[in-house]
Parts: sequence; C-alpha cells; structure tokens
Amino acid sequence: MTTLQPRPPYTDAELAELYPPQLQLQLVQILLRHGERTPVTPRFTSTGLPAYWSYCNAARHLRSAILEDDSGKFSSLEWKRRLEAFGPNDLPVFAAGPSGDLDAVCDMGMLTDLGRSTTTALGRRLRHLYIDRLGFLPPNLTSSESFYFRTTPIPRALESLQQTIHGLYPSHTRSPDLPPLTIVGRAPGEETLFPNDSNCRRFAALSRAFAQRTADRWNGSDEMAYLTKKIGRWMPEDSPKVAVDSHPRLSGIMDTINATDAHGPDTRLPKEFYDPRARQIIEDIAVEEWFSGYRESQEYRALGIGGLLGDIVTRMAGSAENPPAAAAATAGENQPKKPSSSSSSRPPGIRFAMSGCHDTTLAGALASLGALEGGWPPFTSHIAFELFRHASAPAPSASSSSSSTSWISSLFTRSGSSSAAAGIGRKKTPDLSPAEKQKLDGHHVRVRFNDKPVTIPACKAPGNHLEGDQSFCTLATFKAVVDKFTPENWREECHASGAPAFPSKPEPAGY
Repeated sequence: MTTLQPRPPYTDAELAELYPPQLQLQLVQILLRHGERTPVTPRFTSTGLPAYWSYCNAARHLRSAILEDDSGKFSSLEWKRRLEAFGPNDLPVFAAGPSGDLDAVCDMGMLTDLGRSTTTALGRRLRHLYIDRLGFLPPNLTSSESFYFRTTPIPRALESLQQTIHGLYPSHTRSPDLPPLTIVGRAPGEETLFPNDSNCRRFAALSRAFAQRTADRWNGSDEMAYLTKKIGRWMPEDSPKVAVDSHPRLSGIMDTINATDAHGPDTRLPKEFYDPRARQIIEDIAVEEWFSGYRESQEYRALGIGGLLGDIVTRMAGSAENPPAAAAATAGENQPKKPSSSSSSRPPGIRFAMSGCHDTTLAGALASLGALEGGWPPFTSHIAFELFRHASAPAPSASSSSSSTSWISSLFTRSGSSSAAAGIGRKKTPDLSPAEKQKLDGHHVRVRFNDKPVTIPACKAPGNHLEGDQSFCTLATFKAVVDKFTPENWREECHASGAPAFPSKPEPAGY
C-alpha cells in the first residue's frame, strides 16, 4: 500500500465502545510517519521516469532567521530554492521537473505537496477525535506546556510534524500571544526515534545478518523469478536479476514504486511495476528483511526501537504516578494550566506527545510489541499510544506525588544531572517494590494503528487486560513487555561485538 486511505470517523456507537465511560483518557502519544515524498535516490530513469519531480511548491516559500546586527535582533529572509545538477561535460544546469519547471523541484526524499496535504489531514482527524468528540484537548491553544513534540533530523519528518500540528491546531485556534512551540530534536549519534544503524554498530551488524538471511531464502525462489520476468528488463546491466540485494535492492525498488504510485501521471513507471502479484511479493519480502529481527530477537528490539518505547513507557508511568492536573477535568476544563508562582518549578505533566518519524519506526515498534499485522506502513500512517485511568483506581497519595516529581524532569535534564535515574518509568518491573507496582494499578494502555486497535500477545492472558476487551492492556503488563527490551545504556550496548546475530532460543515479541 502506498497512500493511506483513512477510515471514516468513528460512529457514536464505535466511540462509546472504544472509549468506555469507566476509563478516563489521561495521556496520548502519537508516532506518525511522514507524508508522501519523492524517492530517496533516482532509479529507473531508463524507463523515462524523471530524476527530478516538481511537486514541492514549498521550495518557493522558504524563510530563514537572519541576525540583523550586534543588537541581537533577528529578522527573516524570504527566498526560494533551485537545484543544480550535472549537465553536458559536467557543466552545472538547473534541475527541471517533467514540464520544465525550475522552482518547485523536489530534492531526493523530499516531502511533496501531497505529503503536506495528507499530514495536515491527519492533524484534522486527530482534532476531530481528541477535541471535537472526546474533549480531551482544549479547542484553542494558549499554552503548550502539556505538549511534547519531537522529530528526527530528516526534514520530511519535521515538516510532516509541523503540518500535522497545523491540522490539530490551525492558526485561528492558536492564541496570538502563544510562545513559539518547542520541537525537540537530537544529535544523530543519540537518535532513537528511528532504528539508528548509522550510529549503532551492533544494530547495523544485526540488520545485515537478518537481511542476508532473507536474501538466502528468497533470491533463488520462484517469486523472485517472477519479479525478474516482470521488471528485469529495466534493471541495470550489472544487476539484471531482481534480488533482495540487487542494485537497486528490492526494498529500493519498492520505494520507487510506492513514491510514483502516490503521485501524478508525469512520474509513473511502466505498468509492469504495478502488477498486483509483483507488488505483494516485493512487500512481503521487504517486511521480512527489515522487520523479522524485531519479531525474533530481544537484542534487535532493544537496539532498534527499545529506547523509544522505553521513553513512551516512562511518560506513562510518570503520568500514573502524578496525573496531569487536566486529566481529571471535564471537557470544558481541559485547558493546560500554568503553575502558580508559589508552586513547584516542575513543568506540568505531558498530556499529548507527537513525534515525526518514519515507516521503520512504526513497523519496528509494532513488530517489537508482537502487533505488526499486514504489510509496510503507508505514507502518513500513525500509532496512538493511549493511557487510561480506571474510575475505580485510587487517587495518588500526596507522598507518591512528591516522590514522582522527577519523572518529567528526567526527560529534560541538563547534562550531568542525576535525576534522570529517578522515578519508576525506567525501573525494570522485577525491581519494583510492591508500593511502586501499586502505582500502576487501575491504568490501561491501548495501541491504535491507523485508527484500528491492535492487541499485544501478553495482554491476552487473564488479568492482563480490561475485562471484555483484550486491546486494553494493563499498564503493568505493557510496561513489563517493554522493559524486557528497553536498553539500560544504548550507546554502550551499540558497541557490543562478537556475539551471534541470531538468538540461540526463540525470543518472540510481545511477551
């Protein structure tokens, strides 16, 4: 699948079932894949497919911060971007789109106008659910203290996040005196919002091993022969057969097919590339190559996605320890409140988090939870991690509230601070005291992928879910599953070497 076809909004009956009255929504965390983009590298230009596409009108409307003078004042410089390319005899020429356009030409892997549109539409759907229907978030944004936005360093992820924020809170719903929104980023060497094989040597080795196993399984198969028969004539002369590790790789072929299928007639491949059987074969093998490691290996899960899911669970545990003030409010009182001057300087708890990321993030997370069903996540897919508090759950005591004040600060500490180790979020489940385990009681986690609830295997057992609905996992069970592959020192574990790539015994995901 290429472009997500979102389901219709929930009916009243569906909404009542999905959000039962005895459960109070307390925290929502969204992982979203960027919208439609161009291929990350030009492929199959021999078919007539243009190397450069003119679907990026944002290139006409760029703005940069400019330091005016020594006063420290900033202004903005408006500009448009053009791309240069090699011409005859390596002389520079402007890159042009299929119709000769120069000013809307996309860079490689760039978010297109369509991608901006679909991610804005995602934001509107989130607004319809969490504001219009549930009253969970305020209709107008006057403070962003209860929000957490994060993105990978890749521009299409940042831009998709920005478009989704705009859909969630259009300009007319943002207060004129609202301070600039904070969007968090990380240095590449510490990035865990996608599987970081570039900066995690051990994960790169594991990835190569599982990819090679997939190549060994499929390269001589009848399915691969079918692909070669269909599209082999357009493969390079030095790699005439389609293979997992051909040039381009099978996953690269899929990348170009999906990108072209999402866009207009000027950027299409020959019809053989869109043969339904061929596309299904490509997708099935690519999913095995890229994501089977998460399903089979605890170490693969830990290094590929464990840090991110550990962060998600840390916020859930912190919210259970010390619920945000708005969590107990009615729909009309959900506006985040600033602490008074006499209160603690600790920021209010996060109520809504959203991160711009990638297909490998979403599929890696779902596969690690034992919940990846179907194929490759389409453009603009999203996962919603929702934390609920049962109406019968006891309110946190004053002592538990004060002891948990570091859960939020642990996510935003200065370098060298020791407070990042505090709280129960990163404490492994077997190490929790009975009193700490009790703080998780009465809380449930539900995961929705593209608006469809998914069920985690460990949550199916009696006592591990809300009675009558296995998709509502107890927070204690969900945390125990994620704890098993949350790294204690990701950078150190990334430098491990010498161990076999494949586990000696089964390590199924989701338990």
